[in-house]
Amino acid sequence: MRLILAALLGLATTPALACGADTDCTILNGERTYRYYMPEGLDGPVGAVFHAHGYRGSAQGAMRNAALQRMADRLGMALVAMNADADDWNLAHRPREPEQAQAREFDYVRAVIEDVAGRVDLNREHLIATGFSAGGMMTWTLACGMGDTFAGFVPYSGTFWAPVPDTCTSPPSRVIHIHGLQDEVVPLQGRPIGPARQGDVMQSFQMYANHAGLPAPEQAEFPHGEACMVSMGDGPGALALCVFEGGHSYSTERVEWAIEQILDTM
Repeated sequence: MRLILAALLGLATTPALACGADTDCTILNGERTYRYYMPEGLDGPVGAVFHAHGYRGSAQGAMRNAALQRMADRLGMALVAMNADADDWNLAHRPREPEQAQAREFDYVRAVIEDVAGRVDLNREHLIATGFSAGGMMTWTLACGMGDTFAGFVPYSGTFWAPVPDTCTSPPSRVIHIHGLQDEVVPLQGRPIGPARQGDVMQSFQMYANHAGLPAPEQAEFPHGEACMVSMGDGPGALALCVFEGGHSYSTERVEWAIEQILDTM
């Protein structure tokens, strides 16, 4: 009997059942997963950066990016790497994706937040969503549908699939979009992908400005690129488009700067 109990206890505590940066956390009855990284030495409630990977990426791949973990260390925030349930996120108008499937991603993100909150002391006022390429498309979708859940959004080199929504269904938040001027994978004006088409970033920018009731944008300095066009009003919404000379490339320095700008405006 003691041998059986010892074996069961050993099974219950085996590292394979752990959940964190190196092993998937399972939610929604085993249908979806994510991973998270918690910097050492953090006390009290902590904010979190929710990262959405690009096409055919994964949470595992994101956690292998040491620069993302170093960014979380510097920010003093948890890093949550979300995982699509296939090659790509379930977004409206993407190739071969029915529009109603997008609701599944909102359910998924809510479930991730609740599961993370059960594992760490989470400051729900300091949640940031970000993502690159297809993950940037996911981030814009969250900004439009979950603006009251996150303090801000940093979409990077990705926007909605066309057509861009006429408006958003959730309250306005803070959005800083980052994009390379010479991006040919996801150009600022978008491009066809089979029967679908990537959306136009400027259309997205204007739609969100109208949604948030923001004034005409003004140019501001972008220390990690060329310049930003920034629009801020009297309400909670704020919007910036920050561009750099380059193509479809990713920089955690730019993302970290954007997150700091969002947190400084709270």
